[in-house]
Amino acid sequence: MGSFIAYDGAELAYHVSGDGVPVVCLPGGPQQSSYLGDLGGLSEHRKLIRLDLRGTGRSAVPRDLAACRCDRLVDDVEALRRHLGLERMDLLAHSAGANLALQYLARHPERIGGLALITPSVRAVGLTITDQLRRDTVRPRQDEPWFPEAFAALQAIGAGAATVENFRAIAPFSYGRWDSVAQAHKAAEDAQLNRDVVAAFGAEGAFDPDATRAALARFEAPVLLLAGEVDPGAPPPAMAEFAALFPKAELVVQPAAGHFPWLDDADRFVATTAAFLREAATQGP
Repeated sequence: MGSFIAYDGAELAYHVSGDGVPVVCLPGGPQQSSYLGDLGGLSEHRKLIRLDLRGTGRSAVPRDLAACRCDRLVDDVEALRRHLGLERMDLLAHSAGANLALQYLARHPERIGGLALITPSVRAVGLTITDQLRRDTVRPRQDEPWFPEAFAALQAIGAGAATVENFRAIAPFSYGRWDSVAQAHKAAEDAQLNRDVVAAFGAEGAFDPDATRAALARFEAPVLLLAGEVDPGAPPPAMAEFAALFPKAELVVQPAAGHFPWLDDADRFVATTAAFLREAATQGP
């Protein structure tokens, strides 16, 4: 583990695994980055630098949680880049972490080499994922024993019943296999979330979709969008729309994968992501 001092004196933490060219990894949630692990073995190809976002993991929790708002975390990412001494860096962002990566891109496009967005959130770009699309995405799993309860909860959430119980019931949809590994991963994730920090991350003013889309349209570096075939959180049709916002984005849909594709098929995930990062490195500034 390493640490650095942010713009306001806060001490923030990051975790290093593997060797080779660094790739800075931004977790979703926001929550501590430990749930990413070594991203299915990606650390065998690259040095992973996992940032614990402000207010999570081993990073400081600010007295004023407004400092955890997504757009304000951009300065923390830039402070990490400077601390690491990187002129340019590859970024990998998962889920809600993509919102932060895109806002960093909008301010510091020249500092990014390759950008890998893994089952990304769409809040920063203002896309809409309909309830119907989410339902259609999970229907191929209707023969699994837990499906009826989970699907009923998904329908209830779409109808406005966004209760803790319903969100707990739809957890299997986030994983390509709802096995003991997935269930342990979900339990650990739940324990890591600070709901106040999550609320602060997406507070009013956190996102400016029009400005972000304009920045994406000017971004000439290579981009990977990796979607899970059965992920209702980032359904492939929405990810295709997302990819179209970039001049040079490649969309890859991982078969039978949910929101955490490195857990569902580590070999396929690593092969796709490592190949993209290698190719991005050859393209230069």
